[in-house]
Amino acid sequence: MTDAATDRPELDLSGWARPFVVVAALVAAMWAVELVDLLPGTRFDTWGIRPRQAEGLVGVGAAPFLHDGLPHLVSNTIPFLVLGGAIAASGIVRWVQVTLLVAAVCGVGTWLVGPGGTTHIGASGIVFGYLTYLLARGLFEHRAAYLLVGALALFLYGGVLWGLLPRPGVSWQGHAFGALGGVVAARLLHAGA
Repeated sequence: MTDAATDRPELDLSGWARPFVVVAALVAAMWAVELVDLLPGTRFDTWGIRPRQAEGLVGVGAAPFLHDGLPHLVSNTIPFLVLGGAIAASGIVRWVQVTLLVAAVCGVGTWLVGPGGTTHIGASGIVFGYLTYLLARGLFEHRAAYLLVGALALFLYGGVLWGLLPRPGVSWQGHAFGALGGVVAARLLHAGA
C-alpha cells in the first residue's frame, strides 16, 4: 500500500504482524533501559524487586525491564520474543492479559518469599510464565494445536526449567513464581473455555 501524498509505501500493521511488533517493542524498551543503565552513574537495577520492603514493590512492574548487563538481557531476549510471539499470535489482548498476570504473580510472589537484602531483576520470570502458559493452555483447552505449540515450546525452551532449582545469584523465586503465573493465566483465561 502507498500513501498517495508522498508516494512512499506505508507500514500496515493492521494484519498479522501487529502482535509481533508489540512484543518486539517491549523487548526494544528493555534494551533501551539497559543501554541507558550502562551509562556511569545510573542505578536502575535498584528499582528491582526487594522482598518485603515497601519501596521494593516498584520492582513488580520495573524488574522485567532491568537486567544485570547485556549477557543477562541477551539470554532473555530470544525466548521472550519467541514465546511471547507465540502467545501474541492469539491476539494482542491475550498477550497483554498473560503478560500482566504472569508479571503480577511473579513479582508479588518474589516480593513475598525472596530472601531479605536481595534485589531481583530480569524478564526471565516472564519467560518462565510464557513457557508454562503455552504448556498449560493446551491442557485446559483440550485443543490439539495448543498442545502442539506447548510441546514445541517445551522442546525448544524446556531446558530453562533447570532455572527453577536454587542457585546462588539466580532468582529461582522469580522463575518459580513466573512459572506459576503462567499456569494461573492459562487457568483463568482458558479453563472451561
